[in-house]
Amino acid sequence: MTRHTYDYGLIGNCSFQAHIHKDSNIAWMCWPRFDSSFIFGGMLDDEKGGEFSVKPTGDMVDSKQFYIENTNILCTDITSNEGSYRITDFAPRFFQFDRYFKPLMLIRKVEPLEGQPTVNINCRPVGNYGKLVPEQYEASNHIEYLGLEKELRLTTNVSISYIVENASIVLNDVKYLVLTYGAPLEAPLMSTCETFLDRTKRYWEGWVKNMSVSDFHQREINRSALALKIHQYEDTGAIIAAGSTSLPESPGSGRNWDYRFCWMRDTYYTLAAFNNIGHFEELESYFNYIVNISVKTKERYQPLYGITGREELFEEILDLKGYLGNGPVRVGNQAYTHIQNDVYGQILLALLPLFVDRRFINSERSDSLKLVSDILKNIESLMNEPDAGLWEFRTLSQYHCYTYLFHWAGSKAAKKIGESFGNNEIVRLADKLCAQASEKIEACFDPKRMVYTQAIGSSNLDASNLQLILMNYLDPSSEVASKHLAAMEKELRSKEGLFYRYKHKDDFGAPETTFLICAFWYVEALACVGRMDEAIESFENLLKYGNHLGLLSEDVDAANGSMWGNFPQAYSHVGLVNAAYRISRKLGRPNFL
Repeated sequence: MTRHTYDYGLIGNCSFQAHIHKDSNIAWMCWPRFDSSFIFGGMLDDEKGGEFSVKPTGDMVDSKQFYIENTNILCTDITSNEGSYRITDFAPRFFQFDRYFKPLMLIRKVEPLEGQPTVNINCRPVGNYGKLVPEQYEASNHIEYLGLEKELRLTTNVSISYIVENASIVLNDVKYLVLTYGAPLEAPLMSTCETFLDRTKRYWEGWVKNMSVSDFHQREINRSALALKIHQYEDTGAIIAAGSTSLPESPGSGRNWDYRFCWMRDTYYTLAAFNNIGHFEELESYFNYIVNISVKTKERYQPLYGITGREELFEEILDLKGYLGNGPVRVGNQAYTHIQNDVYGQILLALLPLFVDRRFINSERSDSLKLVSDILKNIESLMNEPDAGLWEFRTLSQYHCYTYLFHWAGSKAAKKIGESFGNNEIVRLADKLCAQASEKIEACFDPKRMVYTQAIGSSNLDASNLQLILMNYLDPSSEVASKHLAAMEKELRSKEGLFYRYKHKDDFGAPETTFLICAFWYVEALACVGRMDEAIESFENLLKYGNHLGLLSEDVDAANGSMWGNFPQAYSHVGLVNAAYRISRKLGRPNFL
């Protein structure tokens, strides 16, 4: 059976992202924000999604994609019978005027490599998820697309008439295509593009040089870190789960979700990843996003929020074909209404560095003590409430072991905070809640199988309970940790070395694909219990499930290695970074900084 892969590269500048197919088409790009309508959405509908491509007039013989090393600048080399050419795609990003320049600007540099290739340049943007086709107006050196909220403009040194008529063009010198939203490019075309390219290249190279990583699979860590970086919406600090929507978890499953939002469940792991690579700026920005949500939350925390902290994320089904014909296509996510109580512990763990990391100043720490106390009181009031759990079951409410693990871990974090400030009230409440959460976790223990189950009264196993080892609830050197891990891998690990979230039926039936971050959690668990050779072997096995650029999906079909789910998945890249860091520490490898 043929392995299905996502033949896309990703570029971005922390204002927007673009998914670029190996055939040169911008198959997915949302403007002006991650959660806006697509401008190009051929990934979900080849008719209504528009197009922005530079394809050969004749048959395409070959196409290769690669990143300029240690950057988010993507090159696509296309070969036809007439010759070959390269498209260099990037979103400008660099430091100027004491701030980051990250405009809504996509730059495509097209240059001949061999022969005399002939190309057709097709630019057909759309609005309102394909319902709106802008009017097209040709000027002397640009095309304006009118009808969107802001002006969309294509500035170029290619014949405007040839683009409008989609006529073939002989590529005998370097061409530039600059697409802008709002403010147009009002500067010399060629020199500006080359300057932006050079400065963007130097920015990304410098960002990677400032990472603190060991020599253990450094290239893969660098790529994951670069991908993760452009999932952050810098204006607010939010980090989205993925820049796409409705890419199915498995074909025909109906598990098609909009992931262009910020999940509280990811907070602890994402902050850990940025900390592990030594990038404080992103960590601080994301932390500020979390604090802003925490301060305005009066009652319950939601499982997820919009990139500006928006609470209502109404789910709507669109009249689009869907990826490879897999509907439905959803925008918005009903999960914002769910009860998911692990978020409180996640936020307390996120707050902990504010009090123990001396890079934060005293005033920031002291001002947040009431917030810590309020979240602890939330945990106290919810200790006996069932929830939808980490995986957001839509019709099932249980007393999840994972939720109680974060009640326990969050309370531990709060205790450290209380002790550092001499706040005995916080310490006493945290101790009380730790004990209560521990009792609930132990109620999930199955003494016959020597394993902690998904929830109190349930016999189902859940990969999230690998975290009992990773978060030191279970002593990694203990027999109970070893047996718990053995039982988990016996039931949830595939023979290919992948990991299922769980195997029982949920709202949509039994899961058909494995969840990639769970496999990275398994790698970490192996390292924790001292099975280092297996941890390294498992980690290296997972690397083959990336696409041609090393980008990772959310789900993998264990039977054939096919990639499914929203792509690239920030959570998967977080898993890779944290697993590599765990192995490096166990091996005693020094970080390069």
